[in-house]
Amino acid sequence: MERRDFLIALGGTAAWVVAAQAQQPGPTVGFLHQGSLPALSLRTAFRKGLVEAGINDGLTITIEDRSADGQYNRLPALAADLVSRQVTVVAADFLPAALAAKAATQTIPIVFLSGSDPIGSGLVSSINRPTSNVTGIAFMFTRLGAKNLELLRELVPNASSIAALANPINPNAEPQLRDLRAAAGTLGLQLVTVGASNDAEIDSVFPTLPQRQIGALIVTADGYLISRQDQLVALANRYAVPTIYPLRQYAEAGGLMSYGANLPDAYRQCGIYVGKILKGAKPADLPVLQPSTYELVINLKTAKKLGLTVPPTLQALADEMIE
Repeated sequence: MERRDFLIALGGTAAWVVAAQAQQPGPTVGFLHQGSLPALSLRTAFRKGLVEAGINDGLTITIEDRSADGQYNRLPALAADLVSRQVTVVAADFLPAALAAKAATQTIPIVFLSGSDPIGSGLVSSINRPTSNVTGIAFMFTRLGAKNLELLRELVPNASSIAALANPINPNAEPQLRDLRAAAGTLGLQLVTVGASNDAEIDSVFPTLPQRQIGALIVTADGYLISRQDQLVALANRYAVPTIYPLRQYAEAGGLMSYGANLPDAYRQCGIYVGKILKGAKPADLPVLQPSTYELVINLKTAKKLGLTVPPTLQALADEMIE
């Protein structure tokens, strides 16, 4: 009987197999996640990338997932576990997971997904020709601060004070906030930073925003915050805080607006790179990929609930408007 894939998960770990048919086990890919296990759509995109790289008939790939569920202090042990199992390649989604994987091995190839500057964060020394065992896909969220603020100002022109929500234990938080502070100063806006690294802190942030006369909110890119997407969207809408998010999945879940890279496509690219390495390529031969475009998604239904009118200029910029 032909089998395409299956998933077994227990206690934050999982193993899934990509195969054309039941055969002898082939290479093993360790996938280290800083947040929860990826959504099915992202796993599907990763598998698609493997197939595009030529990993299909005749080869069975086992993928061992390890998830920190937002508890970043667990990442070193999870990375060490994958290394001890002698996986063929390690894939790591987002910066803390990528840094933990890099610290755990200097020999096993690593393919990362990260929103940070890969050179500034210490992942690689070169974009075009990584010199170590590490390469991957960089979303470059740290370069989007000015655009996020400009989009919010166009949608909420009376908002002179804007908050930025970040996870303070994420090493990528400060670069994102630094970018936002510089952009806010240029635009004549006041930027207020708020932090949350657990559910209770997220719940406590939102009631304070209207009290502090915050006109709008930016949710920064973070694996833990992404895993709490529904909680963030519900609170932002409950307290009527116009919010821009880093990924379209927030807008699809009812968030007002998102601007950032296409995450499923990034997972597909990650799958392609993992597949190429499984077929013999070295990380040094695979330049770090960066998005050529970013997508703007606006949820018109949410805008209406918040009493906001999306101007025609902003509608013209949007890649998609959800009604």
